[in-house]
Formats: sequence, C-alpha cells, structure tokens
Amino acid sequence: MTEQTQLDLAETAAPDGGGAGASKAMAFSFGEAESVLDRRELSQYFEIWHNGRWFEPPLPMDKLCQAFNMAPHHSSAIWLKVNLLVGAHVPTAKLSSDDFERWALDFLQMGNGYLEDIPNRGGGTARLDHASARHMRAPKDPNEGYFFIGSGVAQEHQFAPGRIFHLQQPDVAQEIYGLPAWLAALQSGLLNENATLFRRRYYLNGAHMGFILYVSEAFSDQETADQIEKAIKAGKGAGNFKNMFLNIPSGKKDSVQLLPVGELAAKDEFSGIKNISRDDMLAAHRVPPILLGIVPQNAAGFGKPSEALDTFYLVEVVPIIRRLLRVNDWAGSEVLQFANYDASDGSQITPTGKRIAAASED
Repeated sequence: MTEQTQLDLAETAAPDGGGAGASKAMAFSFGEAESVLDRRELSQYFEIWHNGRWFEPPLPMDKLCQAFNMAPHHSSAIWLKVNLLVGAHVPTAKLSSDDFERWALDFLQMGNGYLEDIPNRGGGTARLDHASARHMRAPKDPNEGYFFIGSGVAQEHQFAPGRIFHLQQPDVAQEIYGLPAWLAALQSGLLNENATLFRRRYYLNGAHMGFILYVSEAFSDQETADQIEKAIKAGKGAGNFKNMFLNIPSGKKDSVQLLPVGELAAKDEFSGIKNISRDDMLAAHRVPPILLGIVPQNAAGFGKPSEALDTFYLVEVVPIIRRLLRVNDWAGSEVLQFANYDASDGSQITPTGKRIAAASED
C-alpha cells in the first residue's frame, strides 16, 4: 500500500485574545496520490516454499497478470510475438488455435505455459486444453499431479499425474517455475505507468501542483473556519495533488512563505521518463521500434519494416517456436505444427530457423 503522510493540525491561541470564542490558527493538507500497483511486492524475490502439497511461485501470479497492462510498449511487444506465432501456427485436431494462443500468451507474459492432456476412451490424447498459468501450482511430490488453485476458499483441483505439460522460461535461481524474460524491465514499466498517472492527475488538477489557501484575517468564530475547511475537502478531486488551507488570525503578509528548491513550476520530465522507460522495455523484449509503430525522431528513420520484421522473426520468434515445439516430444505425436515464414526477399524461414532460398524464375 502507498505510504500516507499526515500533517498534524496545529492549533494555537490567537495573540490578541484567549477567550473561548477566539479564532485559532489551523492547518491541514489532503490529496495524497496512490499508485495502481504495489511495486514492493513485484520487485522482491521470495524463497520457493511449499505448504506440504504444492510449491508457491517466486512472484505473485496475480501481480504479473496486472503488470501486463502497465505500459503500452510492454503489452504491444507481447502481442506482436503472439500474433506472429498465431500467424504461423497450423491448427491440428488435438490443439486448437484458441488454446494455442492462450498458451503462448501465458508463456510470454507469465514465464509459464500449461496444457492439459484430455484423454480419450482408449487412454490416448483426445486434445490439449489450455490451463491458466495464473492458477497452476507445481506439486511438492514430482510423482503427483499439478494443482489448479482458484481465487476462493477451498477452490482447488488436482490433476492426474502426467496430465499437465509445463513449459517455462528458465530462472537462474530455481527450476520449479519459470520467470518471464522481460522481468528486468518491470521497474521501467511501472515508472512509465506512474509518469502517465502523474500527468493525468496534474491535468485534472487544473495544471498546477496544489495550492496554499492563505487567510490572514481572523474569522468571526471557529465555526466559519470549520465550514471553509469542510468545503475545500469536499471539493477536491479524487487523486489530485495535495492542497493546504492555512488560517493565521492577525497574520502578516509574509507570515507564511514557500521556499522552493529550484523552480516552482512542475518539472516532472514527463517526455524523458516516457522515452527512457520505453527504450528499457523495448530492449528487454528485443523488439525493433518500427514494429510497434513508434515514430522516429530523426530524418534517417528506422529503415524498412519488412527487413526489421525478417530479422526479428529469425532471431526472436524462431527460438520461441522451438521451445513451444517441445510439447510434441511430451505428447508423443505432432500436436503442434507451424508453417514456414515468407520473408521479404522471397525466401522462407522454417520453424527450426533454416532459410529456403526463393525459387528461380528461370
């Protein structure tokens, strides 16, 4: 949760009177901003522990789900890879296009992808269904089946042993669960989100950082000051910047001064933060900026999109395809198939990364 800062109300008797009805100096503040995601839970690694039946993931799966939409360049990069995979995927009788897409999305975002083997009457594989990575848990005993853990109390289901295929992006610290390859850019993605939220709150707050409402004249009674305080609190917008009402009876013009360090204007470096965090996410995903619709800032541009796509497919998508094809070894049959990719020069790239030269026109 976001840490809240409190300012104690200061009440002192007016210098020209100490009666019960005399006005008192008062100050209060409000409008503390809150973040959408708890960054501390996402940035800390925890030891892999178990409850006697299954292991808990090293990072909260619910938080990784929320992080999918933390920044447009993150979700767009994930979807670009998924779209290229879906475009090359050849549906089979045992693995539908819908189940494959969900499985691929889980693998790229969560670092783990699960498929459930649905048996036929003869004990073979009838089809493979997607199992959500958010709810799957690895058993403590490797001879037992995986668990599906629901969000409610006592909502759990244990699969039969050998019915779940678990594909993971390897982690250097443990081998029970995978971790997504983009995890190094998590803080950059959250910074990008926070910069956008800051700008939105700044805009909704009337393009200012908050204000001090200073009244130097004494009110006729304390009830009037309380009513003004109540009106200002009730009129503030949700999530706006902190404002302050300050009443000092018989105060001088310079009784309260704001001494800023640097400029008083809001210097949040919005564009710089957005650009730097964007570059971090693109580096983590290894996606050429031209494939995400980013406008070049120089006259030279990013080159031809077709050439960038060919290189990206060969060095990034093909290795993902080869990892996904491991399900065929587990299933004992070719349940997953991919078509060749047509490159811009007329050649083709096979799912294993081999180039087939374009046919001669002679």
